[in-house]
Amino acid sequence: MNFWDVVGFFFWTWVLVSYLMILFWILSDLFRDHTLSGWFKAIWIIFLIFVPFLTALVYLIARGRSMNERAGRGAGIVPEDYSKPAPSTTPAADIAQAKTLLDAGTINQREYDALKAKALGEF
Repeated sequence: MNFWDVVGFFFWTWVLVSYLMILFWILSDLFRDHTLSGWFKAIWIIFLIFVPFLTALVYLIARGRSMNERAGRGAGIVPEDYSKPAPSTTPAADIAQAKTLLDAGTINQREYDALKAKALGEF
């Protein structure tokens, strides 16, 4: 067994372990997704068995973003009722919200001034 045989062995071992990790990550994500019906989960699993590399690639491309959100919710990083905050309608609303935070003691005067300048477009 020469040097390149050892390098090849470690490379293919790494490829196999990486593939298995991706496969189990996809399977855990499938069962974590409550919006996907059981039939679609079964179809994904059947394709993972018969066409594993192509199916894993398609799954990661098609559902990668939602995988990240489900993983964040599972880890407690993203709350269950996550929704992107609505942009404020006016600079006055931003300033009023900053004033509320200042009055509550959440932010200090310097932070309030920075938020007010940002709302007014003074950066």
